[in-house]
This record gives sequence, C-alpha cells and structure tokens, in this order.
Amino acid sequence: MAVEIERRFIVVGDDWRGLAPGVQYRQGYLSVEKERTVRVRVVGDQAWLTLKSNISNVSRHEFEYPVPLADAQTIMGAMCPMVVDKLRHRIEHGGFIWEVDEFFGDNAGLVLAEIELPDESTPFDKPAWIGEEVTEDGRYTNAYLSKTPYSRW
Repeated sequence: MAVEIERRFIVVGDDWRGLAPGVQYRQGYLSVEKERTVRVRVVGDQAWLTLKSNISNVSRHEFEYPVPLADAQTIMGAMCPMVVDKLRHRIEHGGFIWEVDEFFGDNAGLVLAEIELPDESTPFDKPAWIGEEVTEDGRYTNAYLSKTPYSRW
C-alpha cells in the first residue's frame, strides 16, 4: 500500500526562482471529496490516473497508474470541469526535495511548496522562502483549487 506524507506551505518572495527549472503540469479532477480524490495528470507526453484517500491531515493513501496520453487528454476535456495548470520546480534543500508549484489561469498568483517526508514526525529545515504552513487548510489542495480557484477567494 502506498502512503504519501506531505506538508504544504505558502512560498514567500522570489529567492526560489532560478534554483530549478519548471516543468508544466496539467491536472483535472474526477472526484474532489475530502475522503477521496481521483485525478488525471499530464506532464509532457506522459499521463497518470491517481487515487488518494485521507489517513490524517498530513498522510494519505496514494495509488498512481500510467494511462495513455490520448485517454488522459480526453478524460480531462470531457469529464473535468476545470484543469489546474502549473509549473513545478523541484528544489533540493536540506536533504529533501521541495516541489514548488507556480499556478496559472484562475489560480495565478498562488505559489505553494510541498515536501514529502518518510514519517509525519520527521524534522526538516525550511528554506528562507518558505512561509506559513497550510497543510491543514483544504483550500490549498489542488483538488479544491480545481473547484474554487484562487482568483475567487
């Protein structure tokens, strides 16, 4: 069974820019309930279907399966009311990878960073550009942003 342990933060300032190139992500949601999320994601010429369910505010079951790109694009266009567009920058700091997501479209202006940990109690060093923790604020999940974009807050 796959478990994802992740903490999420607001990014402050621009000191993170230039530390790693960005890769475009497009993702749409088929289910955005707190108990379960079903997402289709396209990165370049690859695509995945991902299923997640809550264990705690920090941990989730996560199962991810590759799907044909054409299928993912059709699912996104036909079944997902809104697609989340972002650039993801993978930045190494303190022995961990921070994934910094810079959002576009209706979520423009929002920049979040996530860190995946081996255990909920694992200590980690925060870069200077890490601001307020928003792990427990559901508004900052991609699933929520697909229903209620940042521009409408």
